[in-house]
Amino acid sequence: MKKVGLYFGTFNPIHIGHLVIANHMVEFSDLDEVWFVVTPQSPFKVKKTLLDNHHRYEMVYEATREYPKLSPSKIEFDLPQPNYTVNTLVHLSEKYPTGFSFSLIMGEDNLKGLHKWKNYETILENHNIYVYPRISDGSIEKQFIQHEKIHRVNAPIMEISSTFIRKEHKNGKNIKPMLPPEVWTYLDEMNFYR
Repeated sequence: MKKVGLYFGTFNPIHIGHLVIANHMVEFSDLDEVWFVVTPQSPFKVKKTLLDNHHRYEMVYEATREYPKLSPSKIEFDLPQPNYTVNTLVHLSEKYPTGFSFSLIMGEDNLKGLHKWKNYETILENHNIYVYPRISDGSIEKQFIQHEKIHRVNAPIMEISSTFIRKEHKNGKNIKPMLPPEVWTYLDEMNFYR
């Protein structure tokens, strides 16, 4: 049984913080692979700063090419919008009925809001959650603190954000060290976020 961790995000753009966390999860937990699930642009919320799905997928593809245990996934591109994580998990379980077990990877900040997720009980019944530390306000619901399906992984705290990268790139700052080299090249050639 291959244990796959699903790391959801817009990855707009993917940066070294995302890679460090995903690689840490696959090297220092019992996960065999991590799939970067690129969240599609919602047709209901058109954001000017969000690049097209295929460009964000392409950047994740470029960033993970050298890492055999990390892969990009566009599984959500074909699901009806707005989409919920619980639907993606059902879809994956139907698409890969044998040989795979799927877990979620999330930051501690997301764990604090898990009780507001659609069908979060179903998610926890059927899937494990791997949590990496984040600096954030608020507290974790009591029910999640000693939960048998929630695993804390002592990954490095990464305080880099895609929002910061986009903003400062637009302001003419050098953000190159925060991106995998292949992502920087793609972003620069396409003249994104200027």
